[in-house]
Amino acid sequence: MERSRLVAVTGPGGPGSGYAVGTRLVLTSAHVVGRAGQRVEVFRPAGDMPVPGVVVWCGTPGARDDAALVRIDDDRWRPPSGTARVRWGRTATDRPDIECETWGVPEVVQRRGKPVEAAQLTGRMNPGSGFVGNQYVMDLVRQAPQWASDGESPWGGLSGAAVFCDRLLIGVVASDREHSAHAALNVVPAYVLHHDPAFRAALAEHGGGGTAGLAAAEFQHLADDDAEGPPGGLRTPAALLRAERRTVPFYGREELVGRLLRWCARGGFGAWLLHGPGGQGKSRLAYQLSDRLAASGWVVLWLRADGVAGRIRELRDAAKPLLVVVDYAENRVDQLAELVDAAAAHDGATAFKVLLLARTAGAWWARAQSTTRRTEDWLDGTPTVELPPLQPDPADRADAYRRAVGALADALPQVRGLAATDWLALGAALGAGERPGQLGGPGLENALTLQMTALADLLDAAGEASGDSPGGPPDRPPDGVEDRLLGHERRYWDRRAAVLGLTPALSPETLETALVAAQLTGAASPGQADEVWQRLPVLADQGRDRRDTVTAWIGSLYPSVVPGRLWSGLQPDRLGERLAGRLLDADPGLAEHLAAGADEQQGGRLLTVYSRAAAHPVFQGRLDEPLVELCLRHHHRLAGPLVATATQTSHPDPLVTALGRISDDPDTALTDLQALADQLPEFSRRLALWAVGLSRVLADRYRAAVRDDPRARPGLAKALSNLAGRLGATGRREEALAAATEAVDLYRSLDADEHGVHDQALASALNILANRQGDLGRWAEFVVTAEDAVRRYRALTKQHGGQRRDLAMALSNLSAGLGRVGRPQEGLAAAEEAVRIRRDLVRGGPAGPQSDLAISLNNLANRLSSLGRWDESLAVSQEAVDLYRALARDKPDAYLPFLARSLSNYSVDLGEVGRADEGLSAVEEAVRIRRDLVRENPAAHLPGLAASLLNLAEDLGAAGRGTEALAAAEEAARHYGDLARENPGAFDDLLGEARETLRRLRPMPGR
Repeated sequence: MERSRLVAVTGPGGPGSGYAVGTRLVLTSAHVVGRAGQRVEVFRPAGDMPVPGVVVWCGTPGARDDAALVRIDDDRWRPPSGTARVRWGRTATDRPDIECETWGVPEVVQRRGKPVEAAQLTGRMNPGSGFVGNQYVMDLVRQAPQWASDGESPWGGLSGAAVFCDRLLIGVVASDREHSAHAALNVVPAYVLHHDPAFRAALAEHGGGGTAGLAAAEFQHLADDDAEGPPGGLRTPAALLRAERRTVPFYGREELVGRLLRWCARGGFGAWLLHGPGGQGKSRLAYQLSDRLAASGWVVLWLRADGVAGRIRELRDAAKPLLVVVDYAENRVDQLAELVDAAAAHDGATAFKVLLLARTAGAWWARAQSTTRRTEDWLDGTPTVELPPLQPDPADRADAYRRAVGALADALPQVRGLAATDWLALGAALGAGERPGQLGGPGLENALTLQMTALADLLDAAGEASGDSPGGPPDRPPDGVEDRLLGHERRYWDRRAAVLGLTPALSPETLETALVAAQLTGAASPGQADEVWQRLPVLADQGRDRRDTVTAWIGSLYPSVVPGRLWSGLQPDRLGERLAGRLLDADPGLAEHLAAGADEQQGGRLLTVYSRAAAHPVFQGRLDEPLVELCLRHHHRLAGPLVATATQTSHPDPLVTALGRISDDPDTALTDLQALADQLPEFSRRLALWAVGLSRVLADRYRAAVRDDPRARPGLAKALSNLAGRLGATGRREEALAAATEAVDLYRSLDADEHGVHDQALASALNILANRQGDLGRWAEFVVTAEDAVRRYRALTKQHGGQRRDLAMALSNLSAGLGRVGRPQEGLAAAEEAVRIRRDLVRGGPAGPQSDLAISLNNLANRLSSLGRWDESLAVSQEAVDLYRALARDKPDAYLPFLARSLSNYSVDLGEVGRADEGLSAVEEAVRIRRDLVRENPAAHLPGLAASLLNLAEDLGAAGRGTEALAAAEEAARHYGDLARENPGAFDDLLGEARETLRRLRPMPGR
């Protein structure tokens, strides 16, 4: 709470307290002011003269919305000092003892003949108290005061005082709570007030802010405050382009918002990945979804990027529907694993949704899904949607341009120093001029590019009208709209530098170098920032005071409200990337100085921004080779960030090239190569070919090491197993089999020499070998190898008891192979044992073993059905359906696809035992589920829908519903046809099966 915002209010209902939520807007109590339109007096409890105000919104005195807003128009009023905005919040959990405070002017502290005094009170809230009446109850920490006035509360005059949880305004004091001996206060929650559209409208009209939604009080330490933008108004025109400003009204993506809302309405846990190039509109769409959900009572959390290790799991306590937005998710894989852990511990009574925003959906996403067993289970089936351009057709851009010009012209007076220009007139002239007809150029299909063009046009028009044109990059004309906007930003930089006394002692070029260095590395403290400046030749010879002033200059240009972050980046990101690219193009040595002392976080940021800058077409690839050379010279320091960034960035080519040169260089030390290999994700399409090359180099290096020292054999065996996995992932089956065979042979020889030391590694290598044999259809060899793996896992389980999950997996694999070689009874026995083990693991276990059990049950049902034991197969498939139904209820994104598949299998069993009607119902449910899934993610779920439609056609035909059966078969054939065209060879057999079903179902032509 801020002292300068505390006020006293005098109205028809007597004295009360209040809090300035805007420069001229005060929040207080309805029973103090009486009604809307009422004139009241407001003053600060420090001797200020009262000033008049008028009630612009009023709830019902004594009711659950007992609050009011008062507007002050008197010129004697001094607005609150400081620049921080008031942020509104609510409780989001049922945790007890949530700390809170209030500040007001209660009667108990007043003394006759003395100035009005204030009291600051602390307390605790239990969200379960008062929830039936939509109230909060604040239990005061201090002992209730002795009070002599009969029938009166010592807290008279406190009505209307704001109640805060840390930085969030969560309610307004209404009254002393009955039967509490003055030890508790009734509080009107902010969520009750914000539920009233008239209250939100009054806030927006009179500068109260905070209308986009209520932050979660218990999770505010997890919130990305930078997502709201810096406090204190707009410092620069480019700030209008930040997505969170919502300057240009949302349009054009309502269908996708509708899909996301339906996804949220489904309840349970779910993740959704939305990806696309910078400026495509991902964040703006996420804010639109956030606003819609917040208006219906959801808690929305934009997760901060740093400083929350170990704290994300607190989200498990969410008692309200929760949406967590993770921006730049490609750089935050570890956080995603923590989010999944939080969701696993959540009670599932309310929705827990995670929206991921990223520029790509490549290797980083595969790594994120495979981080842990739990992420594999919970993120399986996550919709992955690439956001298309907003205006791909040039004919649609004229209206979009006019909308952007109008919205930006309306907002530009909010920017410091720009209020005097007639922006509306300039906007009208631009909208009616030639520009709307000249929007067919490349890049303008991107929403941000179009809006940047509109803003640059407005600023240029204002400069032409005043004769004041912006500065540009030295000796280089602007090559794009980013350069035009940077020219206007430089005015702002120069003004702030002059105010702080940095010029003329430091040149604009020196200051711009510092600004780019800040964009490329960031800093967590003034000391770390100074370490960066000392590595720059243009600043190293300056005194500490001047270097500290440079730090303050950048912080004042682009302030951050996140602890541990000195400044935010130049926004939108493309401006920062273009600025960095310009300087790196002119001075490649800048990156050398920055990399020399970078920690892992700074190294990752350097490579990320550098690679994104290199992707800008204006540089025509000139930045690629310098980036490669930087990585080669500093690979010892940058190994971790280099691999991670290569899987995340939207322009990985220079980084992948650098990795290839490092691994191919015979002078690269084995330890350095192993360090790179240890950073590799298990799955990475982007790095798959390089991973094969690195794995091969490591195997060759270890092979050479073994010749000199046999103690290196375990390293060689591990390298060969890894090589087999990497080769298999790229479809090089014969080579993969050879590597896997050599790894197993080597582990066997090690096992003979060192009994038991390598048992687990050998069992794992045998599983890899069996999979490689299966890839080549060598099922007899597969069974022999899988049996060996099962024997070893069985022995390990007896010895240590910790390998039972691996044993069950090996048994399931073996059962499928036994079925392939005509040993169905043994396959059934293996499947039954896998089910027994997994049943035991499920007792008291998390969702992972439950999903394992469901998989094994489906496998067992297949073994039983292959033997014609339909009644038993039906019972097992029924159990699998029930289990998947329970899993899908809590985690629909992860398990709805599995539920649909198990329903299809179940329907076959029902038909075989003469329960055709129930079988038809089951497959119809499967089709309904898969239709919903296809609407969200066609690529992932269309094959499943086609398969279920084919089953449905058979069941409908058997039921004598020939017309419906034919329609289902035709749709299945159409989908399989589309899939076959997109994936030559992969769906030919299934397409043939669908066509054969169609042939059987079509009526015979008349003779």
